[in-house]
Amino acid sequence: MSTQPLTVAEAANVQQVEPSQVAMSDWLSASFPVEDFQTYTSPFGYRGSPTGGYNREFHYGLDLAAPEGSYIRSWWSGEVVEVSDDSNCGTSVVIESGPWLHIYCHMQGYVESDGEGRYMSDRSGGLQIREGQTITAGSRIGRVGMTGRTTGPHLHWGLKYDNSWVDPALVLRAMYASQQTASR
Repeated sequence: MSTQPLTVAEAANVQQVEPSQVAMSDWLSASFPVEDFQTYTSPFGYRGSPTGGYNREFHYGLDLAAPEGSYIRSWWSGEVVEVSDDSNCGTSVVIESGPWLHIYCHMQGYVESDGEGRYMSDRSGGLQIREGQTITAGSRIGRVGMTGRTTGPHLHWGLKYDNSWVDPALVLRAMYASQQTASR
């Protein structure tokens, strides 16, 4: 997983998928990824650099502001395929759910290793998330922090479907529409 900002030339090659093109028969099992959500602070797509300057870069996720320490929930059930704390993404967890990858960045905690492998540890939040661990939708997997390249506390949430980036805001809209239809 690349956590470096994409240049304009690289972003031109990013394949994007519309959620309506994805064969998801049921969005009801999905979970909103952050507790104590306040606002969206940066959308998917081109933006000016948040750390200054005049360059534009491709932002391959959706930033969801929440108070530092707010719990992050797994959007969908799946397997933890990566934990990391050494990139612009800061402390992060990547979960694979069939053809989907969901990426959670700027979390509190850090990565450790033991005889059983690598894991993200957030002792203050009571969390330990291991590579290879199965996670259910809605499970707490971390807390909002300010690790990596960030200007304030938020969750950077990225989604890929069959290795193509998906705008998480479109997924949230599809989830909401599906849940509204089901509640009628």
